[in-house]
Amino acid sequence: MSQVSGVWDVTIGLESDPLRDLAEFRTWANGLDHPEGVAEGPDGTIYAGGELGQVYRIAPDGTAQQIGMVDGFALGLALDADSNVYICETSTHSVKKVTPEGVVSNYTSGVPGRAFVNPNYPVFDAEGNLYITDSGHWGGKDGCILVVRPDRTTELFSEGVPAFPNGLALSPDGQWLYVVASELPGIVRVAIEPDGSAGTVETVVELPKNVPDGIAFDAEGTLYIACYAPSVVYRFGTDGVLDVLGYDWQNTQLAAPTNIAFTGPQRTTMVIGSLSRWHLTTIEMEIPGLPMRFPKLG
Repeated sequence: MSQVSGVWDVTIGLESDPLRDLAEFRTWANGLDHPEGVAEGPDGTIYAGGELGQVYRIAPDGTAQQIGMVDGFALGLALDADSNVYICETSTHSVKKVTPEGVVSNYTSGVPGRAFVNPNYPVFDAEGNLYITDSGHWGGKDGCILVVRPDRTTELFSEGVPAFPNGLALSPDGQWLYVVASELPGIVRVAIEPDGSAGTVETVVELPKNVPDGIAFDAEGTLYIACYAPSVVYRFGTDGVLDVLGYDWQNTQLAAPTNIAFTGPQRTTMVIGSLSRWHLTTIEMEIPGLPMRFPKLG
């Protein structure tokens, strides 16, 4: 793929690079309601959200069970060690906690004086800190990142990624928070200092003419990037090479791909949300996904 002045010309790559055969991508868990958020639970089970606030638990055979309901569009989600789901939703502009029995409670609505505008995606670290993007308004450059500490205190973590911060992933060593900046467009990372504060903000890769949405690492440190538009999943290696894992110009199999998770006995099944349709998409990978962190909270 071409690179000019440090910025990847991904539009050239979509036309000229050999694309992975879309036949390798499979429809899984059909019948969902425009699933954007998708995440793995502590036992390897996949969870997803729906447009009307549905919270789904997906069996290995792809059968979906609705275990709860939040007030608005269910966006990104994360789970703790007890399989409680923490899910960003759009109606009350909050992060809700949904127990395995479906009991819903408010986990956070933002910080005093700065309520959530558009809570979008959460991710836990091993200590139980829950990082959450507030995307702000599209075009407003008013996004930020909050963190809920294990004692339930919500703090402003960083205002250093204002361009619609979206999906999140912790680096394999836990020292960086990788952030999708949908309006950059590209991926940045924020250093997590020893005291838990935000440090340096660095641009990782720019993706002109794309709208990146979700990210996930594999066990070797490769970063996978799902783009809402066009319908493409990129692979960004530790060597700095960006290539295309899959591109669907028809927007049917990879249909506005959003969040990414891994599942399966070896964690080699990649699961991708399909915001514009009714299914999750899977593909078998050679390298397993990076294990998630499932903290035990009080």
